[in-house]
Amino acid sequence: MGFQQPQKDCVSSNNQDGRLRKSTADAVATVQQREWLQPSESVPTKLQSTDRRQSSIVFSTKDQVKGDEINSIMLHKRRRRFIIKKSPILISMNSSILNLPTLKSEDRNNSKWKSLYQIQGERKRIMRETCSKYKSNNRRIITPYHVSRIFVEDKYRVLYCEVPKAGCSNWKRVLMVLNGLASSTKDIQHNTVHYGNYLKRLDGFDHKGIYHRLNTYTKMLFIREPFEKLVSAFRDKFEHPNNYYHPVFGKAIISRYRVNATKEALRTGSGVQFKEFIQYLLDVHRPVGMDIHWDHVNRLCSPCLIDYDFVGKFESMEEDANFFLHLIGAPQNLTFPKFNNEERTTTKITQQYFAQLSPSQRQQSYDFYYMDYLMFNYSKPFEDLY
Repeated sequence: MGFQQPQKDCVSSNNQDGRLRKSTADAVATVQQREWLQPSESVPTKLQSTDRRQSSIVFSTKDQVKGDEINSIMLHKRRRRFIIKKSPILISMNSSILNLPTLKSEDRNNSKWKSLYQIQGERKRIMRETCSKYKSNNRRIITPYHVSRIFVEDKYRVLYCEVPKAGCSNWKRVLMVLNGLASSTKDIQHNTVHYGNYLKRLDGFDHKGIYHRLNTYTKMLFIREPFEKLVSAFRDKFEHPNNYYHPVFGKAIISRYRVNATKEALRTGSGVQFKEFIQYLLDVHRPVGMDIHWDHVNRLCSPCLIDYDFVGKFESMEEDANFFLHLIGAPQNLTFPKFNNEERTTTKITQQYFAQLSPSQRQQSYDFYYMDYLMFNYSKPFEDLY
């Protein structure tokens, strides 16, 4: 791990996020669940062993057993087989409990720590009330898909849900230092963060491991104002050379939404305009699927299913991040890396991009991220929005 200052936020890699998603997150979830319903024969699981034991049950066929009793038994057996075959491997919702460390006795008289702790309580209250009002969680379950974006740090028992463009590159650096993989965040190159595969994801564990960590580890995520996060993703992926987003997303967007596009633009996919990008985002028949960099936090991290202990905000990143590190007892010399403010997408820059859109497009964009605005208590970015 050579020295390199932290620069950009999370990027897609071929071995992690470079693959296209389906047109909707629900379609992906269905595929993921089906894969978990059919485990590989080379890796026996608890579900397989249960299925074998139940399929090997021998039913008595002695003459004294009446025909209707046999039919009842066989019907029960078929029902059990159907349940085992069709149901995803379950992790009950109430298994995800709150594990935020309490303030130490010496911190309880510190006005700064007390204030930050109270802010956390308020953020979680708003999140839970929003979920309760708008999401029907009855009989909902947590599947491996729901935890596929959560990174695991076992030494300090931390679960971190990755939200692109909200400081996730630097959070991965912090997790690597906590895990003893580096002595300083400054020693970790950008490519090492995203292509090194040093960090484990929660869906890589078996169901017992997932269940245990959801119950006992401190679960946290960091979020960002949705419009600002969207503009940051657009600038990063479409205004700089990119050998994935230009040919995959750019070509499809230009082909669908640009009138009289040049052959060069259609060939390279470079030069996507923000208005064209918004047309793609709001199109229910998108020519190419959703991407994690502009997907909803609500879908990326499933906050209505997973009870996150700590909710940090990009806008107060340094204060929130260092408070979290203090809470979990991280080494005192470990602090969150500072951002390169020269490249940062600010509120002013965000407004300049959205000024290119019609009032109707701004409203539709706000509606698209409405749950994120509501759940994380962000104000309406424009006065004419309703």
